[in-house]
Amino acid sequence: MNAPRRERPQRGGRGYTAVNLLVDLVVPVGLYYGLRAAGMGIYLTLVISSAVPAAAAGYRLLRERRVDGLAVYTLTIMLLGTAVSLLTGSTRFLLAKEGWLTGVSALWFLVSVRAERPLAFLFSRPLLQNHPRMPRESWDVLWERLPGFRRIWRISSVLWGVGLLADSVVRVVMAYTLSPDLVPGLGSALYGVTSLVLVAVTNIYYLVVGLYDRRSALYAPLAATAQGPDAPLVLPPGRS
Repeated sequence: MNAPRRERPQRGGRGYTAVNLLVDLVVPVGLYYGLRAAGMGIYLTLVISSAVPAAAAGYRLLRERRVDGLAVYTLTIMLLGTAVSLLTGSTRFLLAKEGWLTGVSALWFLVSVRAERPLAFLFSRPLLQNHPRMPRESWDVLWERLPGFRRIWRISSVLWGVGLLADSVVRVVMAYTLSPDLVPGLGSALYGVTSLVLVAVTNIYYLVVGLYDRRSALYAPLAATAQGPDAPLVLPPGRS
């Protein structure tokens, strides 16, 4: 009897994500301080440095040539970021851009709770779908068969939405109260802090509900329908 074939990994694994974070966060900040050291004005420097993640997001969308919930989210944030960068406004407003965009991301996470696939599911799938302690079924099967699995990603989306909303408020306050040249560096550091806190909180939640344990009660419906949590399942007709 052949072993069940695991779902093919999708683009967006850990290494791929690390590269994206480098381009989206580290490069713009380095470019900002490099241009400021060269004597360029704050406003023009902000516009140029903000173009890097926008161009990178556009390139990724063109290369992958697919539009799904995650792609729509990325495209929306990219377009909003570009539009804000091109607006004629105060330096403070442009410094607060990341705060406004983070707020949009927070609202998107919260709204996605009622969508077919929440954002937390879309972001986590490439990272966790081949986790060795999870069942070997595809995530589409797990989503279809397990109410608890669906609930995990809806709750996780709420956690990320609330966390990003708090992050957004802090960014806007920093933009309007701190020295302009402090804001880009502190903003990047805040991304790290917010991400670490949210990843820690959500992973503790995943451990508590048994996401990483195929023997947990979460996966009991699999055992009831497939003679054990490791047995492969087949999607119902019309599902993919």
